[in-house]
Amino acid sequence: MKELTKLICSDMRPALGVTEPGAIAFAVAKAKEHVSGELEEVRLVLNSGMYKNAFTCGIPNSHEVGNEHAAALGFVAANAKKGLECLDGVTAADNRKARELVKAGRINVDLGDISSRIHILAEVKTSEGQATVTIRDSHTHITEITENGKTVYADESSDKTFADRKPAIHRYTLRQLLRYAQTVPVDEIRFINKAYDLNLALFEQALESRRTSFSHHLYKKNGQRIISDNEQLSASLLCNAAIEARVLGLSRPAMSITGSGAHGIIATLPLYASARVNHYSEEQLLRATALSYLVCMYIKEYSGKLSAFCGCAIAAGTGMACGLAFLKGGTLKTLASVIQNMASSITGMICDGGNHGCTMKGIVAVDAAYQAVDFALAGIAIGKTHGINGQSAEQTMRNIGRIASPGMVETEDVILNIMREK
Repeated sequence: MKELTKLICSDMRPALGVTEPGAIAFAVAKAKEHVSGELEEVRLVLNSGMYKNAFTCGIPNSHEVGNEHAAALGFVAANAKKGLECLDGVTAADNRKARELVKAGRINVDLGDISSRIHILAEVKTSEGQATVTIRDSHTHITEITENGKTVYADESSDKTFADRKPAIHRYTLRQLLRYAQTVPVDEIRFINKAYDLNLALFEQALESRRTSFSHHLYKKNGQRIISDNEQLSASLLCNAAIEARVLGLSRPAMSITGSGAHGIIATLPLYASARVNHYSEEQLLRATALSYLVCMYIKEYSGKLSAFCGCAIAAGTGMACGLAFLKGGTLKTLASVIQNMASSITGMICDGGNHGCTMKGIVAVDAAYQAVDFALAGIAIGKTHGINGQSAEQTMRNIGRIASPGMVETEDVILNIMREK
């Protein structure tokens, strides 16, 4: 299996709901495994991106939102063995117990550092002891577990790896990513179909739910058809209905990429709509999706997993736009132009947490991608000398990431202050 195939395969993960509430619940559930007794307190310390993304985010199998309720459900009902799907099977009774814990002041959440680097410290105190779980860099990557102050597990390589590593994806050029998408044996990437199975099921749930609103209006705009003759409207419907279902906490998982279900949805479902409307083959769709994923991953490794800009629209949207151009016969020059057009349009879009607003951001991302591709296929692009565009596609993608980290650290602090003032 080629290295790029392994990168995609290892990055794809099913995630129930927004990944941040899932990660919080997972961390608490894992800590609970290491201590018995009656609960006295759950305490969380979260980096700014984690804190923000779960702040008003819907939680699977619940009508509640936010960090505290996710943590409470982590103690009451989460199954840590299921990772980011740990809240699968949560019941109404579980939600009642969780609400009681929050109301009783047993759940306390503190904001840690302003950083795009994922960090969760989950501490569970009971009548019989105390346990902590520390997560770093990815949503389920445990770096330390303690029991009553004694370390029982430690991944000592984590900090050194983060500081010193050069991400594998950055060893490649856009030309090489395109060449891979064109030549990788299709059977080697057929596992990508799992993303379509999950994301389309989530989309279907959005249309069936009474909790969604954008989904039903997008369906109406598309002539009450899932796939119409209007490719862009079909793409927006599929993509953004699934995003809405996810952020509202409906019960089906998405296939995440770079640790985000919305990234995974944007990187895939518009391409599926394009393939259906234009009768592209399964092989063409799989190859385009592989390229979409890789471009998204390339940008995200510069911006950080959780930052002050909307990686869903910007990183996944740019990847999806490249996949769209690929489906439409675009060349390497076309892809570079697509990246320049996307960099010059929506790079400044902020992330104000995982919430219903992600639906609107996804709508903008799909619209921007179609415009960027249309202009690029016509030979029109924002030049390399303008704005944050670089002298190469690789430099432009690096610059996009730099806008988020370190560029928007102060913006992150302002966003959090606004959210906490409500």
